[in-house]
Amino acid sequence: MKYFSKFEIGLWCSSVALILISFFIFDKSGYLTLTASLIGVTSLIFAAKGNPISQALMIIFSILYGIISYTFNYYGEMITYLGMTGPMAVFALVSWLRNPYKGKKSEVRVNKISRKEIIFMLILTAAVTAVFYFILEYFSTANIIPSTISVTTSFIAVYLTFRRSAYYALAYAANDIVLIILWILAALSDISYISVIICFVVFLVNDLYGFISWKRMSARQNKG
Repeated sequence: MKYFSKFEIGLWCSSVALILISFFIFDKSGYLTLTASLIGVTSLIFAAKGNPISQALMIIFSILYGIISYTFNYYGEMITYLGMTGPMAVFALVSWLRNPYKGKKSEVRVNKISRKEIIFMLILTAAVTAVFYFILEYFSTANIIPSTISVTTSFIAVYLTFRRSAYYALAYAANDIVLIILWILAALSDISYISVIICFVVFLVNDLYGFISWKRMSARQNKG
């Protein structure tokens, strides 16, 4: 328990509590959703510490979330997480394990990407988004515009995670906002999905903290 600060322990506990409360109020039966949510929020608290365990948990979360998305015909989310987020989490896991800070396996060395790489990332993101749009259109994906935007934010997030940039957390926060909108639309026809909305609201708070934590971690590593 000394590994996490009191704030981090409080953040995780309150996040778990909100997820459990929303589940037993609005869902009560989707234990797959509950499991995915708990794994996801645990992944985020480890990610805030730069711990590779977070990426292993993200692989599991991606599989479960892909299945959940399939149940509401959110093929964009399913394809994104099973075909992009999950596999990229594997690469991120390898990258984080290969780049520990001073040999400390529980903390990754924060990286700063160049302007040229940012331009490359944006061009690659545009190409991926365009390809996914036509794939989503082919599968008659529900709410295709926000689903496509989710692909964009997800790709930027997984790319920055792989490259060990502190801004990965802000990209995930942007993705959380898109997903909150998507699942609000889903909840209009099935109230049980409110528990998924609460899940991503919790993720949003955790990702914002993750960015703050990584900026502090980067400053500390640069001094050391």
